[in-house]
Amino acid sequence: MKKLFFLTLFVLAVNGGFAQTSAAEHEWKATVKVVDENGLSVERADVKVGYFTNNDTVEIEGTTGTNGIFEASHATSTFNYVEYKLAFRVEKEGYYGTGSECDLGLPYDAVKWNPTITLLLKKVGKPIAMYAKSITSLRLPELNKDIGYDLMVGDWVGPYGKGVNADLFFTEKHTDPQSGYILSVSFPKPGDGIQEFTVPDAETGSGLRSSHEAPVDGYQPALAQTEATNPKRNFYFRVRTKLDENGNVVSARYGKIYGDLAQFTYYFNPTPNDRNIEFDPKQNLLGGLQSFEGVRAP
Repeated sequence: MKKLFFLTLFVLAVNGGFAQTSAAEHEWKATVKVVDENGLSVERADVKVGYFTNNDTVEIEGTTGTNGIFEASHATSTFNYVEYKLAFRVEKEGYYGTGSECDLGLPYDAVKWNPTITLLLKKVGKPIAMYAKSITSLRLPELNKDIGYDLMVGDWVGPYGKGVNADLFFTEKHTDPQSGYILSVSFPKPGDGIQEFTVPDAETGSGLRSSHEAPVDGYQPALAQTEATNPKRNFYFRVRTKLDENGNVVSARYGKIYGDLAQFTYYFNPTPNDRNIEFDPKQNLLGGLQSFEGVRAP
């Protein structure tokens, strides 16, 4: 698909659809630095650097040295594309793969054409069976009302669906056409809650975007979100919480959400007090999902 897309751009450029951009012979050089979660260099990691010529996709492959660095370069003079990009992919056994992109841009710029990219490899820990579901578009059965959702059933609680236990409540409030709507999430039990986290640039392409475990504390009892979306927005949550007489957590269940509240994938660990949220895609406890509801990423 990528080859076809860029070949189409090339044909348009030849026929005047895009202005051709020519430059003197220049060389780009990309330095890929691979580190682990402790910031230490990862050696012998497999690296691929992909780039696009006039009508083809080319990859330069190699491995990182003891310093965790791999370098790739290519000399070229003419591009027929609006922008020129490099694509990076890093893999190593026992780690979650990761990737990134870099826009070199035209015309030639000595700094942009010699990028240093730092990518983080996270170790594969103990992936577990979880309840996981992808919700491509959250549609509440009723507006301006708290609607319970059962994470272990993957549906609204009755009378709107087959759910039995309301792990959390979604509420969609409409005000007026100018201000749009507010989508919020709240929880039925004291101690339940949610907290937002963003993925650092070095981790955006990681197979495991979250931490291996959910945080111990820091959870808010409610969170409101406007219709604006944020591709870096993610959440940890704690539900089915039991507190002692002093307000300390005795028992709770944890999970995570990839994406904002309008379109997201959730992962729910059903084991009390187990904060492991490293999902094994081969062990989804939520059966009967449609193809678009399936979850592949951990």
